[in-house]
Amino acid sequence: MNPEVFVTCAVTGAGETTRASEHVPVRPAEIADAAIEAARAGAAVAHIHVRDPETGRGARDPALYREVVERVRAADVDVVLNLTAGMGGDLVLGGPDAPLPPNADGTDMIGAAERLAHIEELRPEICTLDCGTMNFAAGGDYVMVNSPEMLRAMARRIRDLGVRPELEVFDTGHLVMVADLVREGLIDDPPLIQLCMGIPYGAPNDPATLLALVGRLPPGAVFSAFSIGRMQLPYVALAALVGGNVRVGLEDNLYLARGTLATNAQLVERAVTILEAMNARVLGPDEVRAKLRLGGHG
Repeated sequence: MNPEVFVTCAVTGAGETTRASEHVPVRPAEIADAAIEAARAGAAVAHIHVRDPETGRGARDPALYREVVERVRAADVDVVLNLTAGMGGDLVLGGPDAPLPPNADGTDMIGAAERLAHIEELRPEICTLDCGTMNFAAGGDYVMVNSPEMLRAMARRIRDLGVRPELEVFDTGHLVMVADLVREGLIDDPPLIQLCMGIPYGAPNDPATLLALVGRLPPGAVFSAFSIGRMQLPYVALAALVGGNVRVGLEDNLYLARGTLATNAQLVERAVTILEAMNARVLGPDEVRAKLRLGGHG
């Protein structure tokens, strides 16, 4: 068991969740407020996506990230900012009989430099790097595309910017890519890894699969684990038990209990309660900076 655990709050994501819960933040001010409230509740890290303020759909406009980051950095609470770099690798094929050309509605494929434009400008302490290509979400023709050379180019640029990549692992094969990036010197020590469980067509969230992933982590890695949906809160305990850290938030789960919609702060508060009841100490942001050898505030 991990006796000292940090909590990440993923406050909004890019999925079609805004109609399901009024608590999912959409506008930059709402996203920033959610991150600040999560920090006050005990989250050391805030994982940030942005959304189009008019449609609520996931976006990648650097101006939206800029507003969120500036608001959080100006707040009276400290939190490590973790910005997604996952947008811009979305491929929606045209169907089984005519996969090409791709469907223009949903396809968003851009180069490595553009995917990292907001990271270069804002220099968060952490940004994500999705470590593989996979069919993503049940049904449809959507593929999350991250080729090995795209990942190498992004990892190299993230390293040169002095930002710590959080390596997002959705299945066992993604850890092969992680091992390659580490071996090639593209990831500084300690590798930071997020085990993403229960996403359709990725690793299922059963304990045996989680343990298999943990067993393949590179030496010295710092990792977190989470599951989507109703297993998010049970995974708070499970992640700590297998030696990891914790992620909660409305990106992955909308409910505090059956029929009870959650806020981000409530999910963090529940996670802290679970961890402290297990006699785990919840780390603050400066302790996380020391653990991950971060360079300080953004």
